[in-house]
Amino acid sequence: MKWITRENADRIACPWLIYRFIDPDAELLFVAREQVLPVAEREGGHSYDAAGAEYTHRDGKCTFDVLLEEFTLIDNPALVRLAQIVHAADVSEDRDTSPEGPGLYAIAHGFALL
Repeated sequence: MKWITRENADRIACPWLIYRFIDPDAELLFVAREQVLPVAEREGGHSYDAAGAEYTHRDGKCTFDVLLEEFTLIDNPALVRLAQIVHAADVSEDRDTSPEGPGLYAIAHGFALL
């Protein structure tokens, strides 16, 4: 299956989750922000982590949280803990909810700057 998201070097947690636990044969496409939905529709793929995407922030959850729930991975304690860290890094108002969150945010932001 093709998975389409917006281009940006900080897109690391969701692609990892998709490859490792959801779709090991995934083909990830990174496109311009405004092209995520049209490319997903054209390619018959899943859109994620973009405005209006199939899997994206909702109800106070970040995309990683949503993917865990949608693909019934919430019974894996290690993934749930990782989701807490990713959420803290991704949702600025929740940055301090996990001590590792600010560090992961800094790493991801650094990737984006490169």
